[in-house]
Amino acid sequence: MINISKAAASEVKRLKSKLKKPNALFRLKINAGGCAGLLYAMEFDDAIAPEDIIYDCNGLQVIIPADNCQYVEGLTLDYSEDLMGGGFRFHNPNATQTCGCGNSFSVKPTSGAALNMAAPEQTFDI
Repeated sequence: MINISKAAASEVKRLKSKLKKPNALFRLKINAGGCAGLLYAMEFDDAIAPEDIIYDCNGLQVIIPADNCQYVEGLTLDYSEDLMGGGFRFHNPNATQTCGCGNSFSVKPTSGAALNMAAPEQTFDI
């Protein structure tokens, strides 16, 4: 289970409203990369894949690839604005290390094996 704050859900909905695709889906996934080894990626997608898990959070459907769920279990996605501007914030109880940017993290391997993550795909930040 993941959690999306009301502020984050509102911001995703606002960004989605700017798209010319009213049926776009909000996808959250994990890619290899970043300073700490894993990187959060958020994008709008056109389709749900058979292996996707769908969460309903604050009126927002969030699509997550099933093989990414172990990295985001218990995650809270928040959005806040400060003097430097607005941004999404990830609060992940599975993270054993995070980067100062807040978008990169690492986790302890569950079986002592290396994490099996695909190379980053081209995504766009929302």
